[in-house]
Amino acid sequence: MRAYSFVTVDVFTERRFGGNPLAVFPDAHGLTDGEMQSLAAELNLSETTFVLPPDDPAHTARVRIFNRTHEMPFAGHPNVGTGFVLAQAGRAKDDKLRFEELAGLVEIEVERDAAGAVTGATIAAPQPLALGIRLAPEAVAGCIGLAAADIVTAAHPPLRAAVGNDFVIAEVTESGLARAIPDLAAFRRVLAETPALEGRFALYIYVRDGNGSRIRARMFSPIAGTWEDPATGSAATPLAALLLSLGTAQSARYDIAQGVEMGRPSLLRTTARRTPDGIRAWVGGACVPVLRGEAMV
Repeated sequence: MRAYSFVTVDVFTERRFGGNPLAVFPDAHGLTDGEMQSLAAELNLSETTFVLPPDDPAHTARVRIFNRTHEMPFAGHPNVGTGFVLAQAGRAKDDKLRFEELAGLVEIEVERDAAGAVTGATIAAPQPLALGIRLAPEAVAGCIGLAAADIVTAAHPPLRAAVGNDFVIAEVTESGLARAIPDLAAFRRVLAETPALEGRFALYIYVRDGNGSRIRARMFSPIAGTWEDPATGSAATPLAALLLSLGTAQSARYDIAQGVEMGRPSLLRTTARRTPDGIRAWVGGACVPVLRGEAMV
């Protein structure tokens, strides 16, 4: 039997037991794919990361991300939290890290306080904005116990968007955001009836404030075992990129509050910019260490 150390951190928060919890195995060398998946399922968090030697020695690490049921090509809070953990361990060069992932290279910039202590990280999503299938408001509403009138379509219809990991994004009314409850059977039905979703259906709903720079959001992915997620960086980034795409500005910043309804308030600071290869997005936030442990495999 082999022992592998792990740590947990709460991501996108400045206090313990807020934000989104993440488990990080800083040295996963020797673990098989099946063992990584089993450990992620055992820990039962929305994601767990496993740090491996990079294929390119110029990069910091190869990072694999697993949720309860499968490996993910990219995710936001796992990268922010893993960056925080590795920076605390002294593995950042000039406060930068580069992670090799299935979706591509992810660049992380370390955040520090005035005393130089690591407080969090900002990551660049690995791909430019890609927009996909549009879904009917009625279908999306049915997945979260709302009426079609609760889905706001003035700016855009419910649609799939990605910058490395895809989500269906829908604007909703303020009361709809508060009342949303995921319906697993409805999620499965929409997924089965929509081949263009390519076997994945996670729903990110949001409300904008008066000037549009502050956002409240919730994310549901019950098919993957995440009934609701308290902070979803890989959904916040395509949302920021999507909102920028709707206007003519060259860049925009959005502060996204998530997890409020779960009692785990989170703050995700996002930026989107127009670049030569499309609209790119970044997300950052604070992290707090919580637990240390050892897994026997």
